[in-house]
Amino acid sequence: MKIGAQFFTVRDFCKDLDSFSESLQKVAEIGYDTVQISGTCQYDPLWLKEELDKNGLQCVLTHIPAERLQKETEKVAADHDVFGCRYVGLGSFKFDEEQEGTHYEDFLRLYKPVAKTLKEHGKYFMYHNHSQEFKKYKGRIILESLAEDMALDEMGFTVDTFWVQAGGGDPAQWIEKLSGRVPCIHLKDYAYGTKMAAIGDGNINFDRVFEKALDAGTEYMLVEQDDCNGEDPFVCLKRSYDYLRARGFK
Repeated sequence: MKIGAQFFTVRDFCKDLDSFSESLQKVAEIGYDTVQISGTCQYDPLWLKEELDKNGLQCVLTHIPAERLQKETEKVAADHDVFGCRYVGLGSFKFDEEQEGTHYEDFLRLYKPVAKTLKEHGKYFMYHNHSQEFKKYKGRIILESLAEDMALDEMGFTVDTFWVQAGGGDPAQWIEKLSGRVPCIHLKDYAYGTKMAAIGDGNINFDRVFEKALDAGTEYMLVEQDDCNGEDPFVCLKRSYDYLRARGFK
């Protein structure tokens, strides 16, 4: 399993192409050679390919805005071909039975065609969980229902360790449950007070996470820290990198 950096962590330093370019360089200088691109400014896929190549980086996963996924699916797939990325992600869906367009059935209606088209173009659709997927709908946990209603070859899951725990679940257990469809996961530690933390600074049992991820066929473990609690996000990424390197990952 390879480790990588999720660029949502440094999104505030990627508001334009110049700062985005600088951030790619900084992440490479930490030692990461794998990234997920999410939360940045808009970019041309050829520009991203050139920047990745320049810094010795590989983009293995993205999060793409919902409107583009739904309306420009083929173009999204073609863009990913340019910078050599197979996994195409959706960052979230608001499961809310009280609001029109956000029902569980709406997700299936909107994203089954997206997943099908991406598959036809050699891509794999990835869904990233938050805590809300651990609500129950019709007596079942939403994440469990998604795994049943979306076929393994249609959709994978970017299991997020922090948000699983925030939802009352066990991150390692859910990685095991979703074995075979978790090529990418998010590593994010959970500290006292419901705080996000650099890996090793919180209380998640990463020994079990690593064990179950390896068994489940995970290829990439991507470090993400949405909230760095006032610290420099690049410093947090470095601390997580050092922890993971000390555990033998690279």
